Amino acid sequence: MAHQLLKGKKGIIFGALDERSIAWKTALTVVAEGAEIVLSNAPIALRMGKINELAALCNNAPVIAADATSTTDLETLMQKSMEATGGKLDFILHSIGMSPNVRKTIPYTDTNYDNFHKTLDISALSLHRVLQAAMKTDALNEWASVVALSYIAAQRSFPGYNDMADAKALLESIARSFGYQYGFAKKVRVNTVSQSPTVTTAGSGVAGFDVFFTYAEKMSPLGNATAEDCANYCATLFSDYTRMVTMQNLFHDGGFSNTGVSHLIVEEIQKANKVDNI
Repeated sequence: MAHQLLKGKKGIIFGALDERSIAWKTALTVVAEGAEIVLSNAPIALRMGKINELAALCNNAPVIAADATSTTDLETLMQKSMEATGGKLDFILHSIGMSPNVRKTIPYTDTNYDNFHKTLDISALSLHRVLQAAMKTDALNEWASVVALSYIAAQRSFPGYNDMADAKALLESIARSFGYQYGFAKKVRVNTVSQSPTVTTAGSGVAGFDVFFTYAEKMSPLGNATAEDCANYCATLFSDYTRMVTMQNLFHDGGFSNTGVSHLIVEEIQKANKVDNI
């Protein structure tokens, strides 16, 4: 049930591809909470995805193409977004990530460095560009909130995550570094949300995703957080109730990040051992 947490607020949602994406769910949630939004994605993603369907569900939100690796595109996006909404913005969701090495199943130890650079550029440096463009165009109101989606592989080793783990580590560092600067300059908050493994188009492309999703579900005391859960959490971070939270990596994972081992996993191992001993 919506509570109008974001009534009167305006923002940009990056990265909504289809109805499975966290950005898609977040767009629907913030609009239900009273916000006005602009939807943005790379031109190729706009052609491949269903963003116009989402726009129709979000009070005919404007859809503005922008390559997140292009400073010019992002500065233009900020200007057009302010024109479309009639003023400065109050929040931004960065839900952008892609690894050519993951897509091409190139092992981490045999990485293609041109691909690696693209991974970092698209998945991490894009956050710096978004923040820089917002600052240069003075697009954000004081106490605005920027949230970027991350994953625990930024801190711990998950082999199938490949170079995206390095990208997420850089993403979180940028949130801290730019969050410091933007906080002093304009009281703008910058945080990352480290989300549970989530069934999205991007997430499902990671090798062994199905197995790890089940593992994380059994490890987490509350189970995996869904895309809808994450959308609700992002809405609270865009709201005035969290205005003193910044430069944080916030785990939204049902307790996975602080669990060493669960009884469910232990029971699975014990069952496997019994079978092996028969």
